[in-house]
Amino acid sequence: MMEFDSVTMSRMLTSLTLAFHIIFATIGVGVPLMISIAEFIGIKKKDANYTLLARRWTRGFVITVAVGVVTGTAIGLQLSLLWPSFMQVAGNVISLPLFLETFAFFFEAIFLGAYLYTWDRFNNPIYHWLFSIPVVIGAGMSAFFITTVNSFMNTPQGFELEGRTITDIDPLEAMFNPATPTKVFHVLSSSYLTSAAILAAITAFIILKKKSSNYHKKALKLTMIATFFFAILTAIAGDLSAKFLADEQPEKLAAGEWHFETEKGADLILFGTLNENNEVENEIRLPNALSFLSHGDFNSEVVGLDQFPEEETPPLWIHYMFDLMVMLGMYALGVSFLYIVLSKLKRWSEHNKWLLWLIVLNGPFAMLAIEFGWIFAEVGRQPWILRGYMKVSEGATTSPHVDWMFLLFLGLYILLGVISVSVLRKLFSDNPAEVELEHRYPEVDQRGVDV
Repeated sequence: MMEFDSVTMSRMLTSLTLAFHIIFATIGVGVPLMISIAEFIGIKKKDANYTLLARRWTRGFVITVAVGVVTGTAIGLQLSLLWPSFMQVAGNVISLPLFLETFAFFFEAIFLGAYLYTWDRFNNPIYHWLFSIPVVIGAGMSAFFITTVNSFMNTPQGFELEGRTITDIDPLEAMFNPATPTKVFHVLSSSYLTSAAILAAITAFIILKKKSSNYHKKALKLTMIATFFFAILTAIAGDLSAKFLADEQPEKLAAGEWHFETEKGADLILFGTLNENNEVENEIRLPNALSFLSHGDFNSEVVGLDQFPEEETPPLWIHYMFDLMVMLGMYALGVSFLYIVLSKLKRWSEHNKWLLWLIVLNGPFAMLAIEFGWIFAEVGRQPWILRGYMKVSEGATTSPHVDWMFLLFLGLYILLGVISVSVLRKLFSDNPAEVELEHRYPEVDQRGVDV
């Protein structure tokens, strides 16, 4: 096995865990909202298709929640085992949001159990739907509290540091740090977008593989409209995040945009390459666009990397992570907009084969956008684990056995991934929606409307 130091192995193991967990965490935040929306529409329209949609999505959601709990627990353990010096310094400050994140999960789990086991138990189905609201809130609260921890690592406040001793702790000030509003907005909007895109991709794939039913057409319409709406919100969140970086973390923005010299009217650079002299080549350059993205003014001054010590600047390859994240986000917006336009035109069908394949691609693209965005956010903070206070190399464990932990967790995540995919396939492939609709709701016609 190739030799790596404990810092490198700690980073690799943490990255592995987060890269696997973040997909399940994203689904855990976004799918409850889609379930709630589907059931509400089913009740209001008296359309069993949407009610069944909520039922089936809930079954799949339970599986992803179970995997998310396992990987989330692993992250909690790894914080203490792999980053003991960091936890020694920051643990007292971030213990409140970490506790509240656990509380939010239990809050969500309690109402999820009530939601699962009270189908058809009420004469008025709106009472069952009400159980979905705390689930949505609990999922959102989990995202909020854990995101405040990450925000704190980027813009730490609410304490005084004397050597390695934390004093004057104000946990609420630490939670509500300058990075919290934009990060929470971005995490929530992108989670809802990704979940809608995944559900739409699955539905489009089923329509491609077999003759579509009203159930699948309505599922696709709901998920694509949701994708479009949340893509717009995510774009707004991204714009606000860029302006936050320009003010609070200019070195991250400069590295992500290959902006080497402070100047007014700065250009936005898309893709491209760097030569040995750090000169940009083969790029797409948008004149003055970086200034507008940073401050809302095409002639504003944007701080460059020349204002920071080289040893405190992020790696320049995060530029590609930023570009890929933005491009995939724009793809989601474009595909969903195209679907909506075609659905309004009688001359064209929104169920064209080529459009359905574009929708299918949007599912994995949305997940990749989440991964690229996470990498940009975390690597863009380097070399700091607690910006301005502690570097990653100072926070890691000195244990020589992290390599074995890496292999064990890699095996665990492969096993969890295979099991979760197998269970989800078995859960739905042996129980087609059309058969379940006819079995559960015999009182409705093929349009799914009460007769």
